[in-house]
Amino acid sequence: MALSVSVGLMAQRKLTEATISYDIEINTSNSSPQAADLLDGATSVIYLKGTSSRSEMISSLGTQATIIDGKSGEITVLKDYGEQKYMITMTQANWKQSNKKYDGITFTYYDEFKTIAGYKCQKALGKLTDGSTFTVYFTKELMPANKDFQYLNKNLPGLAMQYEASLGKTMVTYTVSTINFNPVPLTKFDLPKSGYRVMTYEESMGGGN
Repeated sequence: MALSVSVGLMAQRKLTEATISYDIEINTSNSSPQAADLLDGATSVIYLKGTSSRSEMISSLGTQATIIDGKSGEITVLKDYGEQKYMITMTQANWKQSNKKYDGITFTYYDEFKTIAGYKCQKALGKLTDGSTFTVYFTKELMPANKDFQYLNKNLPGLAMQYEASLGKTMVTYTVSTINFNPVPLTKFDLPKSGYRVMTYEESMGGGN
C-alpha cells in the first residue's frame, strides 16, 4: 500500500508552463434545472506561466477570469457578462479573505486510483472546517509552481485532475479534459486598458456593481 502511494513521485514534473482545460458537470442531485441550463457546456481553462496564472470560467452567461501576477502577488478579476464588464483589483490579503472558507482544509488519502487525461490519479477526501467534504482525484506526476489559482486544492501534493466544488449554490465536478504544454503567450496576463469598470475588492463586496 505504501509503495503504491509513493509511485509517481519518481516521475514528477514541475508545472511552470501549461494550459489546463477542465470540463464542468452539474451534480444534478442538488441542482435546479435552471442552473443546469446556465452551466451546460461550461468549461474552466487555466493558463500557467512561471508563478503567474490566468483562470477562466466560460459559460453561456459570459466569461470570468482571475489573473494572478506571480511577481507582484496582485490578483485581478475580470467579469465579462455582455454589456457588464468589471475589473476587480485584489491584494494578497483580499485573496485570502475571499477564500477563507478553504483555510484549514485537511485531506485524507485513499489507496484508490484512476486514469484521467493519461495521468494516474489518487483519490482524496477534502474536509473543510465547517465539516463539509468533497472528493478529489490528483496526480503526483504534475506539481504546479504556484497553486494559488486553485485555492481549495493548494495543499495537495500534486495537480487536482477531478474535484467537486460549489459554483454559487450549485455543486459541480471539474474534470481535466486536456493539458497542453506549449508556451503560453505573455499577452494572456495583460490587463485591459479600457472598457471595464474598475473597482476594488471592498467596493465589489459592498454591492457597488
